[in-house]
Amino acid sequence: METYHECPISIFGQVQEVTGGDYALVHLFEESEAYYHLFERALRQGRTVILDNSIFELGMAFDTDSYIDWILKLKPTYYIIPDVLEDKDATLANLEKWDMSIPGRTISVVQGKTFNEVKECYLEMVDKVDKVAFSFDYCFFDSDESHNKYYNYMVGRVDMLRRLVEEGVIDTSKPHHLLGCGLPQEFSFYKDYDWVESVDTSNPVVAGLKGWEYGPNGLDDKPSQKLFTMINEDVSEEKLELVLRNINSFKKICG
Repeated sequence: METYHECPISIFGQVQEVTGGDYALVHLFEESEAYYHLFERALRQGRTVILDNSIFELGMAFDTDSYIDWILKLKPTYYIIPDVLEDKDATLANLEKWDMSIPGRTISVVQGKTFNEVKECYLEMVDKVDKVAFSFDYCFFDSDESHNKYYNYMVGRVDMLRRLVEEGVIDTSKPHHLLGCGLPQEFSFYKDYDWVESVDTSNPVVAGLKGWEYGPNGLDDKPSQKLFTMINEDVSEEKLELVLRNINSFKKICG
């Protein structure tokens, strides 16, 4: 499983040394020329770059016309077609009208408010894109009040993917991507899922920046701050070492 971890600009190079590719948030291109150039250089070095439409950070996908302009300028390996959070119909409508002649490999994110909607969305999109992605925090995951929401997100996605496999829905010949995570130990459940090709999460980075170190079983909670708000943070040597330890622990969890 290839791992991608968003991180502050100041430690981008060090994180690159222990990851399989680089994950870009498009809205930050307009805020930082230095951030954009990191991904230009990564592509010149032959690294895989995924360009995200920043929906998790903004609450809605980045402006489509501007997004296309950035895709054409950067020419990332993959880009995520604009989706709409938990809205199956709007997400599929966006996919239908997307210009597939735009260069780069396509990723589409499955959306829905229920398991059945997620299933229907997946079946509609799987043959139309190069890779299919699943989010970590669908609303129907967070229903067990005896646990915190991040535990529920973890268990929810594990159970959802298990059901999709058991029902014969997953196209195992297609590569898949997992977006984010509630708790890092989730990924220990996917060691036999060869069709899960990649995952992106800032979890080990943000945890390290907050002084949290992964234990033998991952974490019991999740730092609430989003990485993009820390993109320009100066990182001490001590925190960098902790970030790198967490990333290595994450890789071991993934197997």
